[in-house]
Amino acid sequence: MAELPVTEEELIAKYGPHLNEAPPGGWNAGLEIDREVKTHCCFCGQQCGIKLKVKDEQVVGFEPWYEFPFNQGKLCPKGVKRYLQGAHPDRLLDPLERDPSSEGGFRPTTWDAALDRTVSEIKRIQGTYGKDAFAVLSGVSITNEKSYLMGKFARLGLQTANLDYNGRLCMVSAGAANKRALGMDRAPNPWSDIPLADVVFVAGSNVAECSPITTSYIWRARDRGAKLIVADPRVTPLARTADVFLGLKPGTDSALMGTILHILIVNDWLDHDFIANHTVDFEQAAEAVKNYTPEWGSQVCGVPKDRIIEAARLWGTSATGMLLHARGIEHHSKGVENVLSCINLGLATGKYGKPGSGVSTITGQGNGQGGREQGHKCDQLPGNRDISNPEHRAYIASVWGCDESEIPHKGLSAQEIVNAIHDGEIKGLLSICFNPLVSLPDTKHTAEALAKLEFYVPIDFFLSESAQYADVVLAGTLQEEDEGTTTSVEGRCIKINQAVRPPGNARKDWEIILDIARRMGRGRYFEFEDTEDIFNEMKVASHGGTADYFGMTWDRIEDEFGIFWPCPEEGHPGTPRLYEGGQFAHPDGKARFVGVPYREAAEVVDDEYPIWLTTGRVVSQYLSGTQTRRIGPLVEQYPEPLCEMHPRLAEQLGVTSGDIVEVSSRRGSMSLPARVVESIRPDTVFIPYHWAGTKAANQLTNRALDPVSKIPEYKVSAVRVAKGEGHTKIYDRRVTTLQEKGQSS
Repeated sequence: MAELPVTEEELIAKYGPHLNEAPPGGWNAGLEIDREVKTHCCFCGQQCGIKLKVKDEQVVGFEPWYEFPFNQGKLCPKGVKRYLQGAHPDRLLDPLERDPSSEGGFRPTTWDAALDRTVSEIKRIQGTYGKDAFAVLSGVSITNEKSYLMGKFARLGLQTANLDYNGRLCMVSAGAANKRALGMDRAPNPWSDIPLADVVFVAGSNVAECSPITTSYIWRARDRGAKLIVADPRVTPLARTADVFLGLKPGTDSALMGTILHILIVNDWLDHDFIANHTVDFEQAAEAVKNYTPEWGSQVCGVPKDRIIEAARLWGTSATGMLLHARGIEHHSKGVENVLSCINLGLATGKYGKPGSGVSTITGQGNGQGGREQGHKCDQLPGNRDISNPEHRAYIASVWGCDESEIPHKGLSAQEIVNAIHDGEIKGLLSICFNPLVSLPDTKHTAEALAKLEFYVPIDFFLSESAQYADVVLAGTLQEEDEGTTTSVEGRCIKINQAVRPPGNARKDWEIILDIARRMGRGRYFEFEDTEDIFNEMKVASHGGTADYFGMTWDRIEDEFGIFWPCPEEGHPGTPRLYEGGQFAHPDGKARFVGVPYREAAEVVDDEYPIWLTTGRVVSQYLSGTQTRRIGPLVEQYPEPLCEMHPRLAEQLGVTSGDIVEVSSRRGSMSLPARVVESIRPDTVFIPYHWAGTKAANQLTNRALDPVSKIPEYKVSAVRVAKGEGHTKIYDRRVTTLQEKGQSS
């Protein structure tokens, strides 16, 4: 596939002099705008470049940003419609306090009153129950600067150990596995390496819907003749084009990868020189899979053995290859093991440190990569340092100007924090860009926990479902109302530029945090003038860590379309591809194989709950839906959750598309329309998780945690499904709309 032209001259030469002129009634209807701002999409980890159009301090539209190298002007439906959220009537314009005169309602209040109340309650709770009785839940839809600030604020401003972030619900299994095996937590390749691969292996990632621009990179590889392997319980849009589709049972990913490793060993499809010179402990990995024959793998995974053998042959005999994985293998109580089993396949065949070769996680949340490096995880300090390492603690203390003993030690992870609230051990909570009532598993448990808090204060731009439990709500900022940096799926640090001012009396998030810190008497640690000031301290704090930003400046980041970390010194070009020359990030320079014996999911099907449930995303929605469920055209595309099921299961239940079905697990039940499709295993149903209340898929999911990453097991639950009462007209309207647009329902 030819690359898109990237300069204005090239574009005009290719597409004509009227390229930027909107047709009458077109995308800007002749609107005279005040300015265009080059920035990035606020949604997934691809962080596509976009130009926002501003009129009268409102974002009113967008233009493609063809020059930005990652997406070259391409955008998914969410990127195209993202500009519509800013003027939504639900936008918070003032801080709110609970109104005692109304049942569950809120009323506007002043910033002084809201912050005084917040600080008073924090001091009361910590004075009564101890510092750790007040917790912080942060998000990764915020910038690197705010991620760094939240970590420092929790530890030095509030002096609590109980800080974690919603990246805990996404990429932490991949992060833990990468650090253990490779010594560093980052995708090893820029996405420009994907077209250079002879085989692309996509495991547990619905690329076309969850990270659509990545699809174009895979198509470029296919145009070169690359083979495509897809492993998923559903025949996702990308899987329809696969050379080998591995439609495995939910929860059997490590069995599949272990079987493939067994086949590689038996057929000697190994890179012996790479294994000998650049790795250790291959024997442990081989021993763990010595009995994982194709027959065994087929029985456990529910995949024909010939397909597993063919996938192994394609991967093992190709000179280059990229294995891309995402939440489908990470959202498990054994997610770390699943990722390690993928890494073993890359190491065994020498597919690291060279063009077109690597095993990479496709980051989910907007700043999912950068947010897990800057120190707002319960076990982490800036630069992706270990909070339990004395040298790491001493260095950060020197940057922060505090004594090492003032930095709390490891606290509870996100789900553990909610469990502790439920158990009465944590009494107060501050959150930012985190909607736990929708995002966390076992919704009933989360709701009970939030109701038990003595004080809850979220910072957000919409009143989320979780914020309905708040005592005070602090009106923060959308991405386009502030500036800073994020780090994309590739490890590329990019610049977010402010397009408009926060509306009404809303304030920038970092200003709110600094104000709370000052009122807590801890202002000496937070003397920042602006977000660039925070960035400059953050990069010093990262220096010498594995995620080293020290050589970056905001000017360089903008001028160079982003910089890949590590960038340890001024003038350093950044590091798009890791591990070149087979040099890994462990002290001895060698990668670690890890033996991964297969074990079952925390919950398996039985006679009472005989159907597997797996959950995920759809293309028009994002995470808990706080933003996308307020964007009309995106809601129109997918207005409510549907329960996908195979025709064989539907026939057994007497169900047709649109019929209401009741899906029940050991934790709860929900009723929703069925969507009968051939693209899913007959023993499995799929429900997207972007909705709240009675439409929340997480009413059904399991709080079981991976023992290392502490990520909940979203992707495997045992359920029963029965036909309910009624048939939904919403579903019928959606089918009609899609058919009118010429799309498949």
